[in-house]
Amino acid sequence: MELKTILGYLKDKIILVTGATGFLAMVFLEKILRVQPNVEKVYLLVRAPDTNSAKDRMHNEIIGKALFKVLREKLGADFDNFISKKVVAVPGDVTFENLGVKEIKLREEMFNGVQIILNSAATTNFDERYDIALDVNTFGVLHLLSFAKKCLKLEMLLHISTAYVCGEMEGLIPEDLSSFMDEKVKGTTKFNFQVQEKKVVEEKLNDLKAEGASEENIRSTMKDFGIERAKLYGWPNTYVFTKAMGEIFLENSKGNLPLVIIRPTVVTSTYKEPFPGWIQGFRTIDSVIAGYCKGKLTCLLADPMSVFDMIPVDMVVNSIINAMVVNANQPSIVIYHVGSSFGNPIQFCDIHNFVYRHFTKNPWVNKDGNATKVGKCTMYRTMSSFLIYMQICFRIPLQGLKFVNKASGQYFEDIYVNYSRKLTLVMRLVELYKPYMLFKGIFDDSNSRELQKLTSECYIDAKEFNFDPKCIDWEDYIMNTHIPGLRKHVMV
Repeated sequence: MELKTILGYLKDKIILVTGATGFLAMVFLEKILRVQPNVEKVYLLVRAPDTNSAKDRMHNEIIGKALFKVLREKLGADFDNFISKKVVAVPGDVTFENLGVKEIKLREEMFNGVQIILNSAATTNFDERYDIALDVNTFGVLHLLSFAKKCLKLEMLLHISTAYVCGEMEGLIPEDLSSFMDEKVKGTTKFNFQVQEKKVVEEKLNDLKAEGASEENIRSTMKDFGIERAKLYGWPNTYVFTKAMGEIFLENSKGNLPLVIIRPTVVTSTYKEPFPGWIQGFRTIDSVIAGYCKGKLTCLLADPMSVFDMIPVDMVVNSIINAMVVNANQPSIVIYHVGSSFGNPIQFCDIHNFVYRHFTKNPWVNKDGNATKVGKCTMYRTMSSFLIYMQICFRIPLQGLKFVNKASGQYFEDIYVNYSRKLTLVMRLVELYKPYMLFKGIFDDSNSRELQKLTSECYIDAKEFNFDPKCIDWEDYIMNTHIPGLRKHVMV
């Protein structure tokens, strides 16, 4: 049998990418343009009111990033011309019909040409406003499906979900839809998200407006409402709940579309491509690292023996490309867990050790030019023990204080209010991150391993698209790649 090439499949392809300004989508775009310059065209769906605004966002928030420096150096003076020929910024939004693409000629051009769709549009805030999260993560999927069904040459619809749609399951978590979805909705009647959740959101918003609630009050109420609805059905936060509903819509409404769902775990900085350590923004574990190195975090709600599943973004992109090639034109649905907990697990205690060693050797220097000394972070395995610690910490400033007069009494009252607010904020963050810091599941990646095996056997250039987590040396990656990248590209 004649061996094929992944690059050969990508040649002359027309691709649509939603969520184009996101971390994953940018790395995908860079890889495609760098390794297969003969791709026909890549449409980038960008939230913008018009074409010029979309182009501005594309150049400022995507192409202008340091991520593209390798491609820019490779092409030299031809870079801008190459981008103008290959990449099209499309003003639109997945929350609207036809993805918000208003220009009829452009829309028809896309319907007649697009062969691959990568849907990475999402709001990833754990406690996003429920109405916004639903519009993007859940109902946006329906608009995407409708658009995809109008694409006459479509070979692949690939949807980016998250491994944590499983909620707080324990043990080995399978790469399927039904096992945990069925368990969570058991006992509920007519679990029709499309009608039910849209209705409760509309009722909630109408009630708030009738009460004359301020925009700030509406925002905070809808954020709390999302968490409430998620927990009602067994999910820990708004993000994973709305992403899970999006998967249900895909399964129920995809028809004969060739569909792949990629479920990454915690996505981290690049492992190798286009260069090690590139990252955009704080990912889940990075906020902890940033607080720790600046001396602001001395304790953590986390089981030191728990496995924390993370995977470099370029490996996720490689898995996406492999999945597109292998499953093109197959009228089925395939789900891939892309992570490390099964093949190359790392525990919190090891992560902490690597972070501690890095910042002991290379301390964070504050704005005053002083190096911050770090110590070992105390980890609490249970919420109850962590709460006791937090209460002690936040009551210390009030111990032994006596109100001498009205003025000083007011002063100490202000201290109490400020610490109470701070404690409330801290505990909200702790509650949001708790499911991941105490997670007891391992993600089965049988489909992903089979995908790697298949591509290595059938495609000559499979090594150029490696996503096997077993090759990662976590000590070297965290200490010499991820943290330096975080410091360079985010913590500036």
